[in-house]
Amino acid sequence: MGKSSTSGRDALDRIDLRILDVLQRDGRITNLKLAEAVGLSPTAVLARVQRLTREGYILGYEARLNPAKLGGGLLVFVEVLLDRTTPNVFEHFKAAVQAAPQVLECHMVAGGFDYLLKTRVADMADYRRFAGDVLWQLPGVRETRTYAVMEEVKQRHCLPLAMGK
Repeated sequence: MGKSSTSGRDALDRIDLRILDVLQRDGRITNLKLAEAVGLSPTAVLARVQRLTREGYILGYEARLNPAKLGGGLLVFVEVLLDRTTPNVFEHFKAAVQAAPQVLECHMVAGGFDYLLKTRVADMADYRRFAGDVLWQLPGVRETRTYAVMEEVKQRHCLPLAMGK
């Protein structure tokens, strides 16, 4: 995906955007139903999907799982401030966070801290274990701030795609 978001999106027509929109809502849709949804032949749709995948617009397909049923009922965001006096602190931190399965997302951010982590654990007791055994053991961690989610008000997986160009 070497293109910027603006120039890459300009390369897409309305049918491409419709294909992406349908697929992100139902990645298991058959090629025939996708073709019907966008008004093209199955052969033409398949060629477009292959091109969109090859060009990096489609990164893959996955099932959305219910975290509460699988031991991840507590969503916790964590601000992490690193100790910048340590050599290669950012590289070491990034490498170590990859190995922590409780960390679903890790984003380097601008502002008063260095990283924002999205984590899932079973409950607060499990989070305490994670904090002591994993989080505070990550290389270079100087300070953390924890935000346990009481209610997920909006959770969106689909990107907003403007259909009218």
